[in-house]
This record gives sequence, C-alpha cells and structure tokens, in this order.
Amino acid sequence: MTVPSTEPVATPSAVDLDALGAVDALSAAEAVDALDLDAVDLTDARTFVGTDLYALWRRFRTERPVHQHRATAQLPSFWALTRYDDVLAVYKDNQRFTSERGNVLTTLLQGGDSAGGKMLAVTDGARHRAIRNLMLRSFSPRALDHVVAQVRLRTTELLGRALGQGTFDYAAEVAEHIPMGTICDLMAVPPQDRQRLLDWNKQVLSADSADGSAEEAWLARNEILLYFSDLARARRRNPGDDVISALATGEVDGVPLSEDEIIFNCYSLIIGGDESSRMASIGAVLAFAQHPEQWRAFKAGQVSVASAAEEILRWTTPAMHFGRRALVDLEIGGRRIAAGDIVTLWNTSANFDDEVFADPRTFDLARTPNKHVTFGYGPHFCLGAFLGREELKALLDALREQVAGIEQAGPAARVYSNFLFGYSTLPVTLHPER
Repeated sequence: MTVPSTEPVATPSAVDLDALGAVDALSAAEAVDALDLDAVDLTDARTFVGTDLYALWRRFRTERPVHQHRATAQLPSFWALTRYDDVLAVYKDNQRFTSERGNVLTTLLQGGDSAGGKMLAVTDGARHRAIRNLMLRSFSPRALDHVVAQVRLRTTELLGRALGQGTFDYAAEVAEHIPMGTICDLMAVPPQDRQRLLDWNKQVLSADSADGSAEEAWLARNEILLYFSDLARARRRNPGDDVISALATGEVDGVPLSEDEIIFNCYSLIIGGDESSRMASIGAVLAFAQHPEQWRAFKAGQVSVASAAEEILRWTTPAMHFGRRALVDLEIGGRRIAAGDIVTLWNTSANFDDEVFADPRTFDLARTPNKHVTFGYGPHFCLGAFLGREELKALLDALREQVAGIEQAGPAARVYSNFLFGYSTLPVTLHPER
C-alpha cells in the first residue's frame, strides 16, 4: 500500500500525443483531413480500425457537430452528435427522446429492440424506475462488499501468476477473467459455465477479426438468453442472495416480473458487466506502456488511484456510442430533428471535446475536473458504474504494488465493432516488483 505524503508533490507533465511527432500518427491525421465526411460510414466496424479517431471526431465537432448520416439501400439515415454539451443534453432528456426502440445502432437501424420495455436499458418511464430500483438493491456499495473483495483477490492472483511468465498476452491471461468473474460472482453463475459465457459475449458486440458475422452474433445472443432462461427458473425455485434471484423473485406493485424481463436483464448484465470493463482494463495497461511518465507518477504515489481510474475511463471510452429516438420535432445545434429520427450520442467524441477537457489528447492521470460520459448520464446512467470503477481500482492497486515496469511486447489487436472500442490482444512484458 502506498501512503501519500502530506506535502504537495509536483506531478510530472502528462504525455502529449501530438508532441510525439510520430510519422504514422501524422499520416493517419492527414488521411482524416482528406476524408469526405459524408462518405464516412459510422455503421461499419472497419471505420474504427486503423483510423485516427481523435482527428476524425475533431473534424465532426468542428464542421458537422450535428451530422445527418446518409441512408443506404439497406439502412435509414440517422443523426450523429459529437459535441459534449449536445450529448449530455440528450442523455438528460427522457421527455423528448426514448430508448425503447433501441439504444445502439444495431437495433436502432433495424427499427427496434425485441427487449424494448422489458430490459432496463431500453425501458423508460415508471417501469424503468421500478425495475431499476429493484436491481439497485444488488448494486449498492454495501451489497457489493463481498463481490469487491473477490475482485481484489482475483486481480492480485491473476496478475501474480502472469508476472511469472515475463512476456504474455495481458488480454487473454488477465483482462478476460476479471470482469467476467466479477459479474458471474454477482449473478452466482457456476464456475464451469463462465468460459462459454465469455466466448458468447465476445461475439455479440464485437469480433476479434473482420470475419465475424451478424449470424454468429445473433446465435451467441440466443445462447446467452437460453442459458439465463434455465438459470432463472432454477433460482425461482431455489433463490439465493444473487441478482438473478432478486429478479426472479422480485415484484413491481405486487406483480412478479415477466420471464422476458428477467431474462433480458440478465443478458444486459452479463454483456455490460464484461465487455466495457475488459476493454478499460486492457486500455489501462496499454496506456501505461505508451506513457511511461504517467506510469512513473502513478507508481510513485503522485497520482491517486481514484483520479487515475477516471482518466483511464475517459481515455478508453469502451462504449463509443448510445442512441435514442426523438419523440417530438426539435432542434439541436440549428438542425431540425423530426419525431421518429434516430439520434446517436458519440461518447468517444464527447470525452475528447476540447471545449470541455483541457488538452484532451493528453493522457493525464491527475486531470481534474474529469466529467466524462463513459457511463452515460441521466436516467440511464450505468447501473454498474460503481462496480466498474472498483474493478479498475483493484487493477490499479495491484499494478502499483506488484509491477515495477510495463513494456509493450508487440502490436495490440483492435476489436471490430461500431459500438465497442478496445483491444482483443495486448502482448506485454511486466517486470515484477522486487
């Protein structure tokens, strides 16, 4: 445990990516400058791999902050909001926008979500508040004490075992096992079932290569739903103190939740509880390897774990976007949005908006204030935000206590997704603390 000094300590200056002058970064930014923004396809996962996203979003914020994405023969048009203030305003506005017809591009562009009005993330109004309050009992800091304790033990053990290997794939050896283990602890999923749930999860929102298909994602989604249908029935017969039991035996106004509500919310928990935390964990280690000055400041105790966690959440922004449908005609940034229009909110742009964040392309663990929207905002603020932060803090504590140095040992492979930002592999060499 690092005990901070009572005297103020000067924090080394943060690393500025623009100051590095890397030829690859320069050429990538120049390529973005040459793009026709009307031709940029935000539905295509390939757009987010091999593109300087910072430069791309900066162009959108400057030139097209409220951008109408073109329709295609298969898909309707939609609006893309990229400025922080616009994104925040729509997150807060549950009177003029709805989530019930989808909250990500995949479902919004298909015309709706089969879980609408049943799953918390795509339910609004009084039903949303009732189900959220029911689930919050399992997500309070006090209720999560035992889960957080297990997170810390699992993280320390996994990192300790990996350190013995010297060079290894951090994504496969460590990151894959922490969030999945955590959410499975919360749901009391049997240990023998956890690997297959992880494999299904990885196919639903992203793929490890460009070869992943929509059919594979659909099949994986159905496997998860069927699995939780069986588990929920078992918990209804023999409830425990886990969140599935809370859903399976819970009531709203004296009426039990429907089977669909139970299953869809289990699905939401396992997807949300794994993917985002896994991407943030991998992104944290990659950021430390690429920004040694920040690692040294953190290692020396010059930056708090809490502050470092918030900057990593901003820097990685695993969920690139969420979306809504307009319920009424309205105006945003001088553009007329019609009732029924799809409006997408790009967190990955808002978290780097230089009107809100000073030097946003600088990875600064001491950044304050740091009011990122990584967990969303408003009525649909992420239910698992506390747990996600605790997972990241556990990793940061373990790294500071067990690791002397971090080196990237090979290229990090990006996931293919138009929703999730992150990496599927990260070869690193971790030098153990002596």
